[in-house]
Amino acid sequence: MQALTILRPNEATLTEKLVPTPAAGEVAIDIAFVGYCGSDLTSYRGLNPLVSYPRVPGHEISGTIAELGEGVDAMSVGTPVTVLPYFNCGICRACRSGRPNACPNNQTMGVQREGAMTARIVVPAEKIIPVTGISQRDLALVEPCAVGFHAVRRAELTADETVVVLGCGMIGLGVILGALRQGANVIAVDLSDAKLDVAKKLGAHEVINASGDVKARVAELTGEGPDVVVEAVGAEATFLQAVDLVATAGRVVYIGYAKAPIAYDTKYFITKELDIRGSRNALRSDFDDVIDELRKRPEAGDLIVTRTATLAEAPEALATWHERPGDFTKILVRF
Repeated sequence: MQALTILRPNEATLTEKLVPTPAAGEVAIDIAFVGYCGSDLTSYRGLNPLVSYPRVPGHEISGTIAELGEGVDAMSVGTPVTVLPYFNCGICRACRSGRPNACPNNQTMGVQREGAMTARIVVPAEKIIPVTGISQRDLALVEPCAVGFHAVRRAELTADETVVVLGCGMIGLGVILGALRQGANVIAVDLSDAKLDVAKKLGAHEVINASGDVKARVAELTGEGPDVVVEAVGAEATFLQAVDLVATAGRVVYIGYAKAPIAYDTKYFITKELDIRGSRNALRSDFDDVIDELRKRPEAGDLIVTRTATLAEAPEALATWHERPGDFTKILVRF
């Protein structure tokens, strides 16, 4: 079978792989769709320190159970599924405390280990999430949305609060959906009017183009500032902006990875008595919440997916995303 493989920075091509067979306790999945993640783009650009080459990317997965390994009795061939793509150690402090998403030894498919951008994969049975009532296309949106939902969980956002979401890429849209699920008031900020339009159609109460005076507009809308700011860009400007925008005694949650160290004026952490929180990956409960939400909102996929490519087109689609990142919210590869 063929797989999309990043051979080295700025070079992706199709390579031949053996069709895998499940061992005891494993499940084989025939892939339907895989989404390109921002980490895949970073790997393509040679900027992901966690990746070695060559690497098959892909951890935003939908498919169908094709074969069961010995001892897997609770599942059935033909069942539509998505996959929890994080492989934690199970023994570290994070794992012992019920936060395996923060495991320092984590290996994510398509990053530290081979991903799913191929026709069939094999994973341990405990990583399988059977799902009904959602299209295969939209099943591939569950993982990135779950990352956004987890940030909302980390923020402890409630229905009477206002959140500013910096960045309306795929993860930022997941934050918006998760915040709306909590009943919060959502203000979305981005440089792209097209992405802001998607955020508005998904239900964001207000949108702000970041080319203007964001702080003045947020103050106009919130008075003393938002209760929560979620940073979903990973840029120095938005890391600093989050602290500047949030209300006194508010919470800031960072999902984006900044590419270089950032110098803060830390007095604002103290004088505003802020809670500064990180958010990494997602928990199974976040996946379950997203699945429930996407069942209720079948229109969300139509708004989010920018392009669907075949496997033959996948190298070109990745190169085009690299060249024009602002043009795409989500690219899916269809098998």
